[in-house]
Amino acid sequence: MPPEKKKRLELATKFDDLLIEASETDSSRMRRLRSEHSMAEYLKGNGAFAETVRGIVADVAERGDAAVAEYTRKFDKVELTASEFRVSADDLKAAHASLDAALLKSLRTSIANVRKYQSEIFIGTKNTHPGIRYTPLKRVACCIPGASAPLPSTVIMTAVPAQVAGVKDIVVLSPPRYEGSIHPVILGLCYELGVTEVYRLGGAQAVAALAWGTETIAKVDKIVGPGHDVVQLAKKECFGLVDMDSFAGPSDVLIVANEKANPAWVAADVLSQAEHDPGAGIVVTDSVNFAKKVLAELETQCDKLDRAAATEKCLLAYSGIVVCEDMDAVIDWANDFAAEHLQVQCGDESKAISEKLVNAGAIFIGPYTPVAVGDYYAGPSHTLPTRQTSKYFSAVTSNDFMKSTSIIEYTQQQLANAAADIVRLATTEGLDAHAKSVRKRVE
Repeated sequence: MPPEKKKRLELATKFDDLLIEASETDSSRMRRLRSEHSMAEYLKGNGAFAETVRGIVADVAERGDAAVAEYTRKFDKVELTASEFRVSADDLKAAHASLDAALLKSLRTSIANVRKYQSEIFIGTKNTHPGIRYTPLKRVACCIPGASAPLPSTVIMTAVPAQVAGVKDIVVLSPPRYEGSIHPVILGLCYELGVTEVYRLGGAQAVAALAWGTETIAKVDKIVGPGHDVVQLAKKECFGLVDMDSFAGPSDVLIVANEKANPAWVAADVLSQAEHDPGAGIVVTDSVNFAKKVLAELETQCDKLDRAAATEKCLLAYSGIVVCEDMDAVIDWANDFAAEHLQVQCGDESKAISEKLVNAGAIFIGPYTPVAVGDYYAGPSHTLPTRQTSKYFSAVTSNDFMKSTSIIEYTQQQLANAAADIVRLATTEGLDAHAKSVRKRVE
């Protein structure tokens, strides 16, 4: 390899260390960038934390509402009796009445887009094979993060797919982080959607209450929605008592880009994920020159953000710009990373390149498709697999709120035709009663 290929770039921004060249001798930096975002690395290091969460889940199973109230007081600093867990119908109605008219219009458009998309991909009413029956889950819960800023989009992206599937009871939970309750935008949106069972609860105690059931909170069949590590570990602990969407972590975006991309737009997309705090923005390109332009744009744009300090911290801690030798290597790297959000900004080559990318929660093609389009508006749910689990997990859809039951019906003649094979297989396994249950019908 030519010496000039190994020479470190001399840049002039505070984000210099984000740049990693695949051809450098310290390619361990590339491996580290991949591994620090992986589920495997996370699970290796959270053993003690997981034990704490396991204790909370077990305590809620034992003591019910009393434990939920205790942990809410401890972690959320809010005193609630069991009768105060649920938000009243009057409060939901009042919150809806307080919604800004323009915001309500935007929410309704988003709801309509999501409902249309989720209805179009829904398999429950489309499959007419006599050997399978699809039925909706009866009762599901949507966990909505409760930071100071409301996240109404997450309510839409979880509750609307469940409604499309025909789920009868939809529960929304969010921690009491806004004046001891839930932000009124969330409450107003629940009213708009017709979701009437809303609890001002969060954390591991809320997940455990949903999984086990308490004196005042009925058990659910499935829990969906994002959340911090405590919520995710609690979901992992309760899996089996209830179904879950996936084991999710901090948000990330991987942007595949070449010289045809706009570096200012790519930098803006990196920052849009880093501002989640924690969140990560990673660029993979085949152009050193383009990488330098993105770094310069990060320097210019980051300081102008409302959350500049937190975003900068996430850039330096979790993000990177990887320069590969060619586009084939870029594609391989992206498929190995298995991002939550995968953007392809390669000019007129974007569509063709996107078809070679197979591991991602959602793929955003072209310069005019930032992640925000999917987060709020397009129709697919933004509840996506993270920590490189998009190799085997998928985005939440209306189909995730269905369960299938196999339907088998044989006539006398069909059983007679199959009897010898069935008996032979049962006998091979030493299951005499299985064999006789067939013989008695055909003798």
